[in-house]
Amino acid sequence: MAKQLFYPFLFISFIIFTPSCQAPKELVYRDFKNLSVDKIGFAASMLKVDLIYYNPNNFGLQLKYTDLDIFVDNNYLGHSSQDYQITIPRLSEFTLPLQIQLDMKNLMKNAIPTLLLGKEVMVKITGTVKLGKANVYKTFPVNYEGLQKFSIN
Repeated sequence: MAKQLFYPFLFISFIIFTPSCQAPKELVYRDFKNLSVDKIGFAASMLKVDLIYYNPNNFGLQLKYTDLDIFVDNNYLGHSSQDYQITIPRLSEFTLPLQIQLDMKNLMKNAIPTLLLGKEVMVKITGTVKLGKANVYKTFPVNYEGLQKFSIN
């Protein structure tokens, strides 16, 4: 008799909890805004930018960590490594504030002339992010590549 009651409970539990355990879909990059220089120096400089993403998942997520390398026209621009506690709402856009430690040697030699001309450049971001739900986190690879137009007003 106890086994007969256990099997339906197990089946119902499986139906209820399976969707919540599915792997999250990849976040979709939408745009950037508020690009600004935070600190400038000959050896190191800091760039701030807000990245706009869309969460296509039917559940919220938490972003805990990013470790990213940024390239402009295949030239290394800088690195960003940050700890976060960002709650990402389900099926909506969210903003990811990013601080990039610039490699001034490569920036002066390669990126500044391109950025000053105001033409489209290939931006490539590689690295990892740590995303999770209910304090269970998993590391996901990031491989973004796309054309962006920068202009200095």
